[in-house]
Amino acid sequence: MAGEVNRRDFLSTLGVSVGAALASAGAAMPVVGVAHAQDKPKGNIPDKPYRIGHMTFFTGPGAVLGEPMYKGQLLAAEEINATGGLLGKRKIEILKADENAGTDANVKELRRLKLSENIDFFCGITSSGNTPALGPVAEELKLLTIFVDGCTDFLFDKAVPNPHYIFRITNMQSADGVTCALGIAQTWPKTKRVAHIHPDYSYGRNAFDHVKVVMKKLIPQSEVVSEGWPKLGTTDFASHITKAIASKPDLIVSSVWGGDYVAMYKQALRYGMFEKAKFASTIAFGVAPHAIGKDHPEGVLAGVHSNYHFTYPGGDKWPLNKTFVEKYHARFNEYPNFQAEGGYMATYMLKSAIEKANKVAGGWPDDEAIITLLEGMMMAGPGGYVYIRPDNHQGYKDAVTGFSKNVPEYPFPVLDPSRIITIPIRNITAPPGWPKGEPTSTYTWIDKTWPVVKA
Repeated sequence: MAGEVNRRDFLSTLGVSVGAALASAGAAMPVVGVAHAQDKPKGNIPDKPYRIGHMTFFTGPGAVLGEPMYKGQLLAAEEINATGGLLGKRKIEILKADENAGTDANVKELRRLKLSENIDFFCGITSSGNTPALGPVAEELKLLTIFVDGCTDFLFDKAVPNPHYIFRITNMQSADGVTCALGIAQTWPKTKRVAHIHPDYSYGRNAFDHVKVVMKKLIPQSEVVSEGWPKLGTTDFASHITKAIASKPDLIVSSVWGGDYVAMYKQALRYGMFEKAKFASTIAFGVAPHAIGKDHPEGVLAGVHSNYHFTYPGGDKWPLNKTFVEKYHARFNEYPNFQAEGGYMATYMLKSAIEKANKVAGGWPDDEAIITLLEGMMMAGPGGYVYIRPDNHQGYKDAVTGFSKNVPEYPFPVLDPSRIITIPIRNITAPPGWPKGEPTSTYTWIDKTWPVVKA
């Protein structure tokens, strides 16, 4: 795609669209929904509980983003158990572990869960700082694992380049930065001066890199005029906010997340930051929806980690989402975030693989059989279709982002239903066979193959 092309035309070739609707699930597609009892399973099935170790943030500022992941998995487990359990016999038990303990403690806890608690399956993880440490340990322990998040490209690019036991179903970090940048290119293409505020660890650095490389291609006149790198878990963003404002930007971009983002936006209101520049975020609305107040500014690009917001797809077009949101709200008296949808999906993808393996060979399937069925699986769930690529065990779903808006139906802002941006995930991630790159394969793919556009 060398040469110069029109920006609007290039965005169209990528499939960037506003308010795109999902097609209905085909009859042969595995579908998440109410856990109906399976047809009588083949062979003898043990009634020993199936033990899942679930690790996410239950305390600290990360909990408003991470704890819904556990609730999503708990909801799925309760539905499955109500029908007798996996294959109608094995009830699911979930053992909780707090990711807020830190990476070293998380690694020790993973070993304990497997070696002392004898878990059958490991799930969870919010921080991208943790999956590169936990992934190799899960492989060493031969522990079947689905990471719901912990989205760093580094996990499968370098830490575990040939995964066997571990999978991940959230979109990668690179897709997050690219999605945000494409939203900017479509909405504010005349941007010139850009200030950045990102958490000072792998997620923030990755977001910064991928926003920059896309803007270099699609908004080539833009320049970075300020960088702020708050430590993860900080409570005082004043210096970063004032530094950004002082640089007189047209646009401020941020990947601050969870409780940190809630603290940052509330402090930014006091400085009038949102009146002085446009604002775009990769993950502002990734938190539990009720964590965002009515005071949140409208019209900002409020990302959801490119994954899911409970208002989209609409129930009139995608009943799977309507049903999930209703069940989640009835159970927890709150609305789900993308982590909740991810925890729910991970559990049902596991269930589907177990059932398919039983139909093939009978009895309780071993992990090798389950792995074979997870590889290449595509399932329709609340947020649309999720596909697990067999070569790298990475899950892919079409990317979504949008703009904040207060609506009468909810006591907090949501994504403006008339301005939801969707992008086919295959068009913004490095294709199979693309060489490993620095800082990521997607970065080098964009840098080498996307054109520099003209207005």
